[in-house]
Amino acid sequence: MSAPLDVERLYDEHAQALFAFLLNFTRHEADTRDLLQELFVKLAKRPELLDGVRDERAFLLRLAHNLAIDLIRRRGTRDKHYEQLAGDSIAVFVPAHEPDEGAFRKALSTALGELPPDQRAVVHLKLWEGLTFEQIAELLGIPLNTAASRYRYGLDKLRERLRPLYDEIK
Repeated sequence: MSAPLDVERLYDEHAQALFAFLLNFTRHEADTRDLLQELFVKLAKRPELLDGVRDERAFLLRLAHNLAIDLIRRRGTRDKHYEQLAGDSIAVFVPAHEPDEGAFRKALSTALGELPPDQRAVVHLKLWEGLTFEQIAELLGIPLNTAASRYRYGLDKLRERLRPLYDEIK
């Protein structure tokens, strides 16, 4: 029998990272909040899901990713939804105090939104979560080379999109 699940501890330690990942992936705050709630309700109902898990954060990120994909599939308009999401501009980053930094954060958030969701997920996991390509591949259920190429393509698109702003503010 496993020890009682400390949902409050899990939430305190991982909710912020899970929210950032889901928000970057879904580009919709209400969906993000719903998915985060769904994730923790699922864990509260089925604490055995965490039995034998060595890396809680990676497991929770995988669970969050799967829930987001399920949401998109349930809606039945995945491609149309992705196009709509890519056009949405959301505040992924906290507001900046410096005008140049604020402009860059806004441009970066917009540029991230223009990435295909599969590339955006890999870029987020690599840059914000610090995961290795091996961890990302396992978490997303994709081949290692696919994780690495999605990251490379995503970074190339971000560089291309952000280069004019960088040149302007340097």
